Amino acid sequence: FQVQPEKMKTIWNTEEVPEGSEFDDTWDPREEPEYEILFKQCVGTEDVFFGMSGKNRSTACCEDMVIKIKLPETKYSDITLDIQDKLLDLRTPQKKLLLHLCYRVDSKNAKARFLSEEETLEVTLRVSR
Repeated sequence: FQVQPEKMKTIWNTEEVPEGSEFDDTWDPREEPEYEILFKQCVGTEDVFFGMSGKNRSTACCEDMVIKIKLPETKYSDITLDIQDKLLDLRTPQKKLLLHLCYRVDSKNAKARFLSEEETLEVTLRVSR
């Protein structure tokens, strides 16, 4: 029995599939590392004292997103990091983190640094608005 191409119906459209779903592996036994997401905002004296720019304390007024990921007993050379516009994918031999970001970021200009004393990877992403 062969299905005719005109009778085939797809159950979803490719635009409906979220970005990064190809990385989602529920059978991977590695645990998710502890992490925190912080937001940075550039403010000057006109913001602090006079409130002239209209910025407030919400994340909607922040320019950068900083993600701090705890990676105990990990070497810098063991870290694989992939950043896309709405996704952060981190892999080490012991840990795996697939993080769907709440804002679109400039993935081409992301910065990462490994703080070996604190065993933490710090990723700074510029929020695209």
